[in-house]
Amino acid sequence: MRVTVMVLLSAMWLHAPQAGVPAQTLGEFDGHGDVGSPQIAGSAAFNPVSQEYAIAAAGANMWGERDEFHFVWKRMTGDFILQARVQLLGTGVEAHRKVGLIARGSQDADAPYVDAIVHGDGLTSLQFRRTTAGTTEERQSPIKGADVLQLERRGSTYTMSAAKFGEPFTETEVADINLGDELFVGLVLCSHNPDVTERAVLSNVRIVKPAKEGFVPYRDYIGSVLEVLDVESGRRQVLHRSDQPFEAPNWTKDGSALIYNTSGRSEGRGRLVRFDLATRQGTPIDTGTSNRNNNDHVLSFDGTLLGISDQSGGQSAVFTVPVGGGTPKRITPLTPSYLHGWSPDGKTLVYTGGRANEYDIYSMAADGRGAEVKLTDVKGLDDGPEFSPDGKYIYFNSVRSGSMQIWRMKPDGTGPEQLTNDGWNNWFPHVSPDGQSIVFISFPKEVDPSDHPYYKRVLLRLMPAAGGMPRVMAYVYGGQGTINVPSWSPDGKMLAFVSNSGTY
Repeated sequence: MRVTVMVLLSAMWLHAPQAGVPAQTLGEFDGHGDVGSPQIAGSAAFNPVSQEYAIAAAGANMWGERDEFHFVWKRMTGDFILQARVQLLGTGVEAHRKVGLIARGSQDADAPYVDAIVHGDGLTSLQFRRTTAGTTEERQSPIKGADVLQLERRGSTYTMSAAKFGEPFTETEVADINLGDELFVGLVLCSHNPDVTERAVLSNVRIVKPAKEGFVPYRDYIGSVLEVLDVESGRRQVLHRSDQPFEAPNWTKDGSALIYNTSGRSEGRGRLVRFDLATRQGTPIDTGTSNRNNNDHVLSFDGTLLGISDQSGGQSAVFTVPVGGGTPKRITPLTPSYLHGWSPDGKTLVYTGGRANEYDIYSMAADGRGAEVKLTDVKGLDDGPEFSPDGKYIYFNSVRSGSMQIWRMKPDGTGPEQLTNDGWNNWFPHVSPDGQSIVFISFPKEVDPSDHPYYKRVLLRLMPAAGGMPRVMAYVYGGQGTINVPSWSPDGKMLAFVSNSGTY
């Protein structure tokens, strides 16, 4: 057993060089090494299974006119967003040991920089040095003991977003910082004591190249990242990246694969892909002539049929097709219709329909027989309908209260009740397999309540199915296409979603 454990650890933890060994690539980063020549050399390792970074570091301080710390770095130009969940290990020796995120003009000890830092005593602050060998300045966050950090650059403005995991971010900003266009960006640890080595683990690390200012929605696209999220721990794992955008992963009934649609402007846009979780390979699903599918596709509860929203004919119409592919059958004669839910007994589909310039929720027999039934009839957008697993409710989002909020109603459209009422615009409620929880995506209040655009700083939040206080499960750069469809794993332990980033 001892030999097995040692082999496993050797295979999992990579790139922990001894002093004097040149830096190597580390996960998503270009390299790592000490800055400022601390008297005890630091080290760093990457676990490709958990996708965590472990850092050990000494260093007198990161303050004043020069710094000493261990740095896991990447060269980047232009704007960026860097995220991580941070954890200092042990009780520590110094109250001001520091872990966090940084952007530096160089790796010189006295280089200008901006960082987002959590200290050992919980102090969370945005620190910066404007000029080479200049004095370090600080802006403290009202959040104490943050364990989620985000550092964002927009031109010469840097923003630290900090939170205790489960809570929304609080922002601290500094403007007019000129570090140059090309920067060293990454993860840092300093013991604040030259004779002591401290350790930290950073997880959910994401390097994001955001959409450029002035991009045109539905004409300009950036790449996509397929992720899964462990609901209990909040740990995220990247499964697949592509410069060709894709959206909206469903989880298959047997738990072996995810189904998503491609998007963007390439020749193959609108195809559905089955992504095998064991091989990490995608295979196109044959949907015949219905091959311009959008991000509104749903599997039946028994996993045998796939409902799709295809716009090959111009406007979106709902079709069904065997889950493995085949000849599609049209269900909705009227367009546009965007599928979101399937009843547990497989007999009914619920979808959003645009009729006479008003968008409401409709139901229709899953075999296409009979007329559609209008379930909502209030002014403003109603969207995202999904059945609860027991069939007693349809969950949906509605702008009827002024902002976009989560609601539920009975399957015949009666008894609507509002479940959320906060400062966020909440979309696309998805009910857990046991019916106890819902997850949804939250856009900031600055976004038009009737819009769910691409490339925004959004939250995935979890809440009891009957309502209650939502808690944040993931801090995501995404939006449209992130979690439009039911995306719980069959056992209710995982969620699948898409985040976005340009090439870096």
